[in-house]
Amino acid sequence: QVQLVESGGGLVQAGGSLTLSCAASGRSFSNVAMAWFRQAPGQERQFVAAHSSAGGATYYGDSVKGRFHISRDNAKNTLYLQMDTLKPEDTAVYYCAARSTNIWYSTRSNDYNYWGQGTRVTVSS
Repeated sequence: QVQLVESGGGLVQAGGSLTLSCAASGRSFSNVAMAWFRQAPGQERQFVAAHSSAGGATYYGDSVKGRFHISRDNAKNTLYLQMDTLKPEDTAVYYCAARSTNIWYSTRSNDYNYWGQGTRVTVSS
C-alpha cells in the first residue's frame, strides 16, 4: 500500500536547525506535487512548503519563508524539509503530503491525497 513516513523530528533549541525526511513507498511521487504541513494542538493544519514536480517550483508559507527549504530526491522517492533558525512557534507535528496526479502545488490540505503519520518538532526557547 502507499505510505509516507516522516522522520527527523525532535527537540531543538530556538535558533537551531533540523532536517525532516519523508520516505514514500507503494508508488512513485516524482510526477506529482508534494508538500509539508504542520499542526499544533487546537489549531488547524497549516501549510508550510510545497514542491511541484514541474520544474522543481517551490512555495513557502509566510511564517517560514527564508528559514525553511523544501527539496526532493526522486531517485530515493523522498521529500525533505531543511529547517533553520527555528522558533518556538514552529513547534508542531509536521506531516508530509502528496497529490494523487496533479503536478502543481497547493496550499490547501484538502488538495492532497496521501499523508504521513507525522513527526513531532519541539523548539524550546
